[in-house]
Amino acid sequence: MDMGLSREAYRGCLLGMAVGDAMGYTVDNRSWQQIREDYGPNGLLGYDLVNGYADVTSYTQLAAFACNGLLLGQTRGQMLGKMAPFIKYIEVSSREWAASQRPWGRPSRSYCWLLRKQELCRRRCMDTRMLDTLSRPRLGSPEAPVNNFPGPGSLTAAVGVGLFYHEERMDQEEVDRLGAEAVALTHGSPTAFLSGAVLAHIISRLTQDPQAPLKPLILEAVEAMKEQFGHQYSRAYDIGNAVRHAVTYADSPGLNQVEVMERLDCDDASRVLAGAVYASLVSRGDFDNAMIAAVNHSGRSAAVGAVTGAILGIRLGEEALPEFYIECLEPAEVLRELADDLYTGCPMERGTKLFDLDWDYKYLHGGQ
Repeated sequence: MDMGLSREAYRGCLLGMAVGDAMGYTVDNRSWQQIREDYGPNGLLGYDLVNGYADVTSYTQLAAFACNGLLLGQTRGQMLGKMAPFIKYIEVSSREWAASQRPWGRPSRSYCWLLRKQELCRRRCMDTRMLDTLSRPRLGSPEAPVNNFPGPGSLTAAVGVGLFYHEERMDQEEVDRLGAEAVALTHGSPTAFLSGAVLAHIISRLTQDPQAPLKPLILEAVEAMKEQFGHQYSRAYDIGNAVRHAVTYADSPGLNQVEVMERLDCDDASRVLAGAVYASLVSRGDFDNAMIAAVNHSGRSAAVGAVTGAILGIRLGEEALPEFYIECLEPAEVLRELADDLYTGCPMERGTKLFDLDWDYKYLHGGQ
């Protein structure tokens, strides 16, 4: 735990991601013209509630399960003295999330306590090809992809990786690599998994300094990705260009935000990342304005909203998120609990007398 980063920042990241996801879900992949026809000339300005609740999708769910898996790995390492590489625990948790999306095949023995939280297991997968991939015996890696999917379906798993960062666990290059690996499990195009490396870098750096100037931090993340992966993947430079265009647009006063988002064409993972960068920068720290910019366009609104919400949420903290966004967000309490666990980390170590029954229940016994 870094005492310089508040518990509210961790909560803000997960809650902000869920807010953007839930708001964007309503208009995801609909044209700007359709959005205006349904919500007026300014587009969607808040939740379109169903039964009084804001619904999150697989973007929030998969990120939360990735966090669950990483805490499982950390706990096994500290309590049992043995653990696999962290990517194996993200793989386990991703497969359990996939099980939650099927009406059959729930495992009799599970590792993730989130599998018992219905509000994070509702069947709202935004990329059904992921479910097929996660049902296969072997998942992908950057070196051995199992497909060439460029979409943003698992991009938010990199948010969980970034939040889990701690200098005693891994260095910056390792966390960037883990962000890429987490996305590559299900999305084999470099467009997708290299975007995961950039996103993990941004979130992990914000855990170290939430008030760091956002523009140079984003450009640093792009350069780090190109330095680590550019010799192997030419797509690294395309991603860098997309993000740089977003930064340039955000620096240009007087541009129509919707027109910029339409130019950015937020369809694949790299362009979703670019759209989130633009919405985060152009809002100048106003969370509500960022959400409106992030979801009103003819692209993957839920994905852009989720990534934007994660970036600004960790930067601003839970206390800066408007209450009207949180009060009807169904999984808010579960996400707060998960964020608190990320903040504290495993409180027990092998050979000590300290014992936390709740932690043992969740991260050694899978909530069973």
